[in-house]
Amino acid sequence: MTIVAAADGSALGNPGPAGWAWYVDEEHWASGGWSHGTNNMGELTAVLRLLEATAQVDDDLLVYCDSRYAINTITKWMAGWKRRGWRKGDGKPVMNLGIVQALDTAMTGRKVRFEWVKGHAGHPLNEAADRLANAAALAYKEGSGADAGPGYDGSPIVHAQASATAVDDPDLFSLDPDLDVPEPSDEDRVVAAERALLTEQVRADPAALAELLHPDWVEIGASGRFHDRASALDRLGALGDVDVEILQVQRIGDDLILLLWRTDHGGSVLRSSLWQRDGNRWRQRFHQGTPEGDPSQ
Repeated sequence: MTIVAAADGSALGNPGPAGWAWYVDEEHWASGGWSHGTNNMGELTAVLRLLEATAQVDDDLLVYCDSRYAINTITKWMAGWKRRGWRKGDGKPVMNLGIVQALDTAMTGRKVRFEWVKGHAGHPLNEAADRLANAAALAYKEGSGADAGPGYDGSPIVHAQASATAVDDPDLFSLDPDLDVPEPSDEDRVVAAERALLTEQVRADPAALAELLHPDWVEIGASGRFHDRASALDRLGALGDVDVEILQVQRIGDDLILLLWRTDHGGSVLRSSLWQRDGNRWRQRFHQGTPEGDPSQ
C-alpha cells in the first residue's frame, strides 16, 4: 500500500511569516510555521514533517510537491552535499542545513517517491496543502499559532511539533542552478544584507563589512553618538545573538530602500537604515538607532 500526500510551503513576503503543511485527507494532515521564514524553509519542512509523522508506518510514500527545489534537494543534491561535508559543488555551505540534515536522517530506510505538480493548477492534494500552508503563514502574521492538525494516526504530530524549532535561521537565497524560481527582489536583498551586518562572520571581517557600508556611510547610534565609516570599521565587533524584527521595507526611489526594524539586545531599540544601490550591489548609507521606551509607562 502507498500513502499519497502533498507537501507545500508558504511565505508572506519571502522572507516573512511562513507556513508549511502536508495533506493526505481531511483526517490526516498537519501544518505549522514561523513568524519569520522563507518559502524554501516551508517547502522542505513540510516534507520533513510528513516523513516524521509516517515514520512508524510500513507503507511506501508518494509525495506531490510544486517545489523543484525541495524535490531536487532530497533526490539529487543531498547525497553529494553530504559527501562533501555539507558543502555545495562551489564549496559554499548548504543553505537550510538543519532541515536538510534532518531530511537526510528521515529518508533513511524509507521508500519515498516524489512527483512534481504545477502549483495552483487544480491538483486536489496540492491545493489542500497550499491552503493549509497559507493559513499557517497568515496565522503567524496575525500573532497566533497555526492549527497543528490531526497528524497521522495521532501521536506522531507531537514529535513533529516538538522538533519544529530544530532548523537554521531562514536564508533568502538558497537557490541552486536551473530552478524555475524567481530571482530575489531588491527588498529581499536589502533585508538579507541588513541581517548579514549583524553576524559575527561579517563584523569580524573588515573587508566583508566594508563591502556592505557605502563610502559615505554615517550613523547616529542608539547612544546618540555620531560615527562615520572609518570609525565603524575600527569599532564594530561581534555582537553575539541578535534578534531582528523587520517592521517595514519601503522603496523610496529606484536606488534607495528604507528599512525599519527592531532589535532586542540589552534593551529594545527601534532602528532605521537607508540602503543605496551602488553598481550591482546594495550598501547601507545611513543608520540610526533609538532606544524604545516601555509602552506601559
